Parts: sequence; structure tokens; C-alpha cells
Amino acid sequence: MANQEAFLEYIKNGYTFKGEHFKLGCAMLNGEVVTGADVMLPLKTLNRHGLIAGATGTGKTKTLQVIAEGLSDASVPVLLMDIKGDLSGIAAAGTSNAKIEERYAKIGGTWAPAAYPVELLSLSHEKGARLRATVSEFGPVLLSKILELNDTQAGLVAMIFKYCDDQQLPLLDLKDFKKVLQYVSDEGKKELEKDYGKISTTSTGTILRKVIELEQQGATVFFGEKSFEVEDLMHIGDDGRGKISIVRVADIQDRPKLFSTFMLSLLAELYATLPEEGDMDKPKLVMFIDEAHLIFQEASDALLQQIETIIKLIRSKGVGIFFCTQNPMDVPASVLGQLGLKVQHALRAFTANDRKAIKQTAENYPLSDFYKTDELLTQIGIGEALVTCLSEKGTPTPLAATMLVSPHSRMDVLTDTEIDQLVAGSKLVKKYNQEIDSESAYEMLTAKLEEAAEKSKEEAPAKKGRQKEEKGLLESIVTSSAARQAGRTAASIITRSLLGALGLGGRSKKKGTSWF
Repeated sequence: MANQEAFLEYIKNGYTFKGEHFKLGCAMLNGEVVTGADVMLPLKTLNRHGLIAGATGTGKTKTLQVIAEGLSDASVPVLLMDIKGDLSGIAAAGTSNAKIEERYAKIGGTWAPAAYPVELLSLSHEKGARLRATVSEFGPVLLSKILELNDTQAGLVAMIFKYCDDQQLPLLDLKDFKKVLQYVSDEGKKELEKDYGKISTTSTGTILRKVIELEQQGATVFFGEKSFEVEDLMHIGDDGRGKISIVRVADIQDRPKLFSTFMLSLLAELYATLPEEGDMDKPKLVMFIDEAHLIFQEASDALLQQIETIIKLIRSKGVGIFFCTQNPMDVPASVLGQLGLKVQHALRAFTANDRKAIKQTAENYPLSDFYKTDELLTQIGIGEALVTCLSEKGTPTPLAATMLVSPHSRMDVLTDTEIDQLVAGSKLVKKYNQEIDSESAYEMLTAKLEEAAEKSKEEAPAKKGRQKEEKGLLESIVTSSAARQAGRTAASIITRSLLGALGLGGRSKKKGTSWF
């Protein structure tokens, strides 16, 4: 009993906050819920990023849903990357059942169904508002990193962007960029080299192949107009709750380069657009990236470095980023060290590598007199997790094995009819889903080349006439007797000169001398 009282004091001291907060669950000791040991999340430090990890089927997605609901209720907009296609149900009210009633009998409080304000977004042809960015907005640095170019090739890309800016050639989509690449390596090469420096045809060929590879992953649908404005991710609903934007990317989970391209573009745009905020009472936006290992597995070193840099800096803009993955080791150590909130569901120890990973995971959590962390990681049940976050003072809270609250929204996907209704009522769909093909670099350069070809065609007859006149004059000169004589004289002089140079002076020689 004394041990339980000490534990209750341990949790209350660590998870009592003055500012806005919401309940994540209730702490457990020896497998049993301790009444009153509520585990809260402070809104003030949720821009310090977070991790939701655990084996398949342990409840990661439901935890993501719970935190998203808590943020929305606190008027914080949320962005969800729905890679598995199982998050759309947050737009519909949930249904009570015996398991939910049993859970709330243990953790305290009441459960009520609730639907949340949701906006569906898409990177492809999925239903929802289309997310796009122009190549110019993406910029030469990010484009070079996505294409995995070396320094020389990246310098050429920067030169091309500069040339297009100077010549007022808009780079809107990949078609524009490819056209400029072809132009600068052929017809326009002399023009560029005159003002911008030497251009390697080998480098332009390599860049072109990399762009085609990106196109094959579906990037054509991402680059173009109309560009998505990040302010549209930060709407508050009419009822005061934060809008939950769900990016439906289930159809591109096998195309990690496209997903990484979008992620970097979005993070860079948020960082560039939002003002510095310093310490805020709550975040301006929180982003959740489900199945985060898909980003990191295929990412180059340059891309990882860019992600790490933006994660370090973007929290000062009031933006929090949460990674959801099966194993915390899927997240690079440099990124893992930036994550303030950790919600660790159960891990499975089937192999020696699994046991090693569990031991490493346990070392990432605060030490506790009440838990053997490495053992507990394999014993906690579905809907339970080890939790630690940052307090309002920025220090880690005590480790708490927690029975989590249940989502108030539907723990299943929307039907096709429900999705159609949601899309039909969307203002963003009306704003972004119209196809726009403005005049840009492709059309301008094509017109320029066609004009040059037409001019060359018109000049061809006159040039041919001049060539004919010149040829006739040349023939008359060559066939004249004077010309023939001059030719023979010139030939004689040349021959003598050559023989003299060789020491073979000429035909007349001094008497008695011989060549042999």
C-alpha cells in the first residue's frame, strides 16, 4: 500500500501541469491501474516533437488518433500522413462497446462519441484536395537533394534556376525543367556559357535521367499549379476545434522518393512561411507521420541531414512533428534525440536482434524505481504504453506504464459514400483541384526554337543563292589563264621553299657535287 502511495505521488509530481493539457491515460503499477494516477500531456511542449512506436497490432494508430483528438479539442490544427489508409474514421463519431466501458471503469472519466472536423488531401489522384508545388518554389537546393546530385551537378541546377529567373522563364512542373535541361545542353549552350560558365553535357544528361526516375515514382502529379498554401493547414473549425487534415498517401507507400519529396517541400515551406514564435502556450500545428520508416529507409545522407536540420529548427515556429513506426530504431539517432514525447507500445522478442533492440530502446527512457523497462516492453498489453514527455519546464517526466484512453471517433475507415460527401463539401477541393497549365518555360522555349527554325528556313533560299554566286565567281577565277599561271607560280615557290627547308636546294648545283 505504501508502495502504491509513493507511486501515486511519483506520477502526480511528474504529470501535473499549470497550462493547458489533456488526458492520455492512467498509470499502472504491477499490471494494475492506480486510481487517480492520471497521465497528462502538456500542450506547451508538444512542439518539441514525439515518437509513437510499437509492434504491429499494439495500438499505435489508436494512440495517434487519441492525441490528434486532444489537440483538435484544444484548437490546435493537425496534419496526419495516412499511409495505411486507416485514419479517415476520425471524421465520424465512434460507437461504444463493452471493451471501452471496461477500460473507462478502470481509468476513470466518461467516454462520449465525437466526430472531428476533417479535410481530405491527396498527393495523387485519391479523393481530396490536391497538394502541389511548382519547381521554382521547390528550389534548386531541395531539388538537388531529392535527385541525389553531386556538388557539380547541384551547381548546374542552381545555374539553371538563375538563368530561368533572369530570362523570366517560369519553372512550374517537371516538363519545364526537362525542357530547359535539353535547351542548355544543345541550342542554348553557347548562350548560357557566355554569361554563366561552362556546362557539362554529361552532367545535364545525368540530371535528366534522375528527373525521369522521379517522374516514374509519380512526381508529375505533385509538381505544378495550383500551389498549396500552408495557411490552409491551420484552419480552426466553426466549433472552435482545430481542423484535422488527412493526407491520403496509401497509393504511394511503395514510392518513397515521392513521399520524401513532399515531406521536405512541406517542412521547408512551413519553416520559410511561419514567423518565429519562441515559447508558446500551445503549438500552431502538429504533424503526424505514420509508418515513418518508409521515409528513413530510402533516404540519402543528404536528405536525412535536411530532415534533421528542419526538425531542429521548425519547433521555434510552433510546429510539432510526431513519427509513428514499429521500432524506434527505425528513426535515426540524430532525429530520435530531438523527440520530447515518447509513447512506446509493446515490442516482440522473436530473435537475438529483437532482444538487442529492446535493450537499446529501454536505455532511451528515464530510469525508474518502479519498473524494469526492458522486461515491461514485452509485457504491456494492447492499448497500453510506456510514456514520458517534456514537462512545462522542459525536463523529462517520469516513466509511466499507461493504460490509454480510447478514441472518441470511429476506430475504422469511412465508407466510399462518406468520403464522397466529405469531398463534395470541401472548399479546398474547389480551390485546388482545377487543372492549370500556364505558359511557362516549356512553351516559351518551344516557341523560341520554332521561331529560330522558321527564320532559318526563310533564310535558306537567300543563303543558297549567295553560295551559288560565290561558287560561279570562284570557278571563273580558277579557270582563267592568269589564274592558272598564278597557280603554277605559287606552286613553284611553295615547292622551292619546302625543298630548301629540307636542305635539297634546287635543280642547279655546283659542278662536281652530287646528291649521292
